[in-house]
Amino acid sequence: MSESVLESARSMLADLISLGQTRFELFSVELREELARIATLLIGGLAALILGILGIAFAAFAVVVAVAPEYRLLVAAIVAGAFILAAALLGFAVMKFARAKRRAFGATLAELRRDYEAIKP
Repeated sequence: MSESVLESARSMLADLISLGQTRFELFSVELREELARIATLLIGGLAALILGILGIAFAAFAVVVAVAPEYRLLVAAIVAGAFILAAALLGFAVMKFARAKRRAFGATLAELRRDYEAIKP
């Protein structure tokens, strides 16, 4: 009788350790995903900022060059417009990515909730 109780306790402890290991692995995967998401947001935001600054610089250059030959202004304005458009598109993409954020560690929390529901009386 005591041997079966001991074996049952060992089995339950092994199951708990296995469950904890699975949850920890899921948590570590979600942590890596969250860090990658934050890095993407930072790099995208920085790229949009740099492109915006370049666009403004080329726009200012176009104003300065306005007194020069007739086609120089057009080319400078087109380049400035391209940089400004690229900055705007990248900025919108970064904002869309930021708004689409799902709850951090949602899968881990859902699994823990299911475990709790399965265990509770």
